[in-house]
Amino acid sequence: MAEYLQVHLWLACPPCLQVEEMKTSCTPSWLEQSALVVDYMHTKLSRETKKDIRNVLMKFHRDHTEQLQSQQPHLSSLSLLPSLSQNLKQNLQQNIKQNLQQNLKQNLQRRSQALQPLMLKWQPPAKQLKQLHHPQNLQQQKAPQQSQPSLNLKLLQRVVRPESSLGADATPASSKIPSHTPYLLIGGGTASFAAARSIRARDPGARVTLSTLMSLKIQQVLIVTDEPDLPYMRPPLSKELWFSDDPSVTDTLRFKQWNGKERSIYFQPASFYINPEDLNSAENGGVAVLTGKKVVHMDVRGNKVKLDDDTEISYDKCLIATGGVPRNLQVIERAGEEVIKKTTLFRKIEDFKSLDKVSRNIKSITIIGGGFLGSELACALGRRSNGTDLEVIQMFPEKGNMGKVLPEYLSNWTTEKVKREGVKIISEALVKSVTCKDDKLEIQLKDGRLVTTDHIVAAVGLEPNVDLAKSAGLEVDSDFGGYRVNAELQARSNIWVAGDAACFYDIRLGRRRVEHHDHAVVSGRLAGENMTGANKPYWHQSMFWSDLGPDVGYEAIGIVDSSLPTVAVFAKATAKDTPKAVTEKSGTGIRSESETEDTATSPVATSTPAPAAGQHKDDYGKGVIFYLRDKVVVGIILWNVFNRMPIARKIIKDGEEHADLNEVAKLFNIHED
Repeated sequence: MAEYLQVHLWLACPPCLQVEEMKTSCTPSWLEQSALVVDYMHTKLSRETKKDIRNVLMKFHRDHTEQLQSQQPHLSSLSLLPSLSQNLKQNLQQNIKQNLQQNLKQNLQRRSQALQPLMLKWQPPAKQLKQLHHPQNLQQQKAPQQSQPSLNLKLLQRVVRPESSLGADATPASSKIPSHTPYLLIGGGTASFAAARSIRARDPGARVTLSTLMSLKIQQVLIVTDEPDLPYMRPPLSKELWFSDDPSVTDTLRFKQWNGKERSIYFQPASFYINPEDLNSAENGGVAVLTGKKVVHMDVRGNKVKLDDDTEISYDKCLIATGGVPRNLQVIERAGEEVIKKTTLFRKIEDFKSLDKVSRNIKSITIIGGGFLGSELACALGRRSNGTDLEVIQMFPEKGNMGKVLPEYLSNWTTEKVKREGVKIISEALVKSVTCKDDKLEIQLKDGRLVTTDHIVAAVGLEPNVDLAKSAGLEVDSDFGGYRVNAELQARSNIWVAGDAACFYDIRLGRRRVEHHDHAVVSGRLAGENMTGANKPYWHQSMFWSDLGPDVGYEAIGIVDSSLPTVAVFAKATAKDTPKAVTEKSGTGIRSESETEDTATSPVATSTPAPAAGQHKDDYGKGVIFYLRDKVVVGIILWNVFNRMPIARKIIKDGEEHADLNEVAKLFNIHED
């Protein structure tokens, strides 16, 4: 007879794991790093073997009670865990001895609740499942035996899946896709990758105590993404990749940072991940990425999702990190297929490749949008146009570049900087219509101006992807968009949201939604920790940065809105006050990778006198811009000032009024050479 039997034990502490009798009757397979859950997966179990298993389970129950009462932990059973390292066994033994006495009373009280079956799901290998479905085997199947109620344990039903039990309307899952995963991460961006690393980094076996034993499990993480690529960083798509001298950069996706060091856009090479079909059988767990698949439906009550090919995957815990989709102008959407074909919505690797190819084969390109993405692409394409016939145009409704973020004087300076890169600026431009005529695009502005171009890049913002909200019954914030989550980034008890799609409550600045790389890193990392039981609130003030080429860059934190009153202090810049110089020192072009772990304690201010705040010159070398609300600093921009973000974060966190921001600016040491 071919059948599967899963036996799950949930015990209050590991001393009662004595399996000598079971070892003689069958060979157990121990789950990695699990002192609580014993998962036996057998084939061809005889009736005698099943009887032996029941007897052993009863012995477990008796020994468990006796050992708790005697306060004498039986540690020899740890030697029967071959998959555990020696150090882990020693840690388990030490912690059991130290904690059994103090946890005795609590364990006795919780014993009846703790001795519950752990309902883990397991998919047999496809080959064995095929044998199981053989008609001859199906004829030999018998009704499963029930466990003794007095055990407070349950023998789970044999995992027998005859074809007739699937139902006429059911669609069997692909053999390459796990039917169940402990951790399911929806979305393949920065937040998902940060969460995956966080889950894998939290090694409970290395610091186990009796209070944490109940949460141990194999760290199997499945990332599902509708993109064809493994997780990668998005900032270089609009920054360094455009400045590469390598003609094959669109194939290699490797680039030189401002410091000259080369790296890949991907967070990790393919060898870092395991194949999805190997996820459940991986001895040490791992991270698998299912590419080119989209989650289209979410059953919150059933703890499962459906993919666009009707495959279903169940989960224990789930992270939604679906990011966002680029917004488009309604006038372009209504303009027809010809206009849409000549328009790029920039977001993904494929968009970078497409725009790179287009820009090399046309005479004119127009970027609509004066924000971060639009200005970065304008500078990149403008510099590329030097020595070529390519005309680069940037238009936006504001008076200057970054007009919604920077004070007017600094926005005007930035506009001139972009012009020097070879970009034609059209400000205060409101698009009325877009038409295609003689294979050219004609952009009609509301003030009567007409712009003719070959291609349009629409960089007008991001719309959070909340497609799963309806099927999952999750709340979407009506003001900021995105899924509303609590302080631990939870939308439900076993569902978390991170990155662009999360609308979270900032204890200092109120409810917010942030669309920047550092926020994706930090929120993803925290969500991963909380998915493994950390229960930490989100308090971090994430930063963001933008570079207008290798010579001008700024970092910002908090609410930076040009409609707020600002106070700025500037100083003369030196050769080290550029994005290129700071990356030469730090060794990374993704500045938040090193910055987010720093904290500010007691910054030392420079003694060099500072010019009066608010008095600006035409050349803004480096400086600090404070954004105020009710006389309290709620946002800070560090203009060509780097590695000072922890100080800015502390100022916002303190939430104090400052009589003289000129003195506060000294904390950033901007007047040092």
